[in-house]
Amino acid sequence: MEADLTKEIILQKSGVNPKKCMVCGKCSATCPNYDAMEYHPHQFVQMVENGDIEPLLQSKSIYACLSCFACLERCPRQVEPAKLIEGVRQFVEGQRGPHHLDPVQVPEHLDDDMPQQAIVSAFRKYKR
Repeated sequence: MEADLTKEIILQKSGVNPKKCMVCGKCSATCPNYDAMEYHPHQFVQMVENGDIEPLLQSKSIYACLSCFACLERCPRQVEPAKLIEGVRQFVEGQRGPHHLDPVQVPEHLDDDMPQQAIVSAFRKYKR
């Protein structure tokens, strides 16, 4: 699929205007899962804006986002990076088809360091 078309689909799914981003990095600085992300929230926004979509589609960062919206709370321009990350994730999952997280699979994905919010977020992301 062409990068421009993919970008438009992602922007439509997310409802985010990445042009508003001034790359201040406050969203990334407040992200509770910053260390687990290959691409940080402000990088996501800039990569989508610049049409550099392919690395994001392959990135595990789309699953590391907790959808906690801490990034939105800190953004002075209300860019909503979490919604953009969610848009990329929905696009990727839509390409994969109907395989989603089943509650019986949850125990195999748990570890002692995983925050409870990540489990709740996983159901929100994959139970569609």
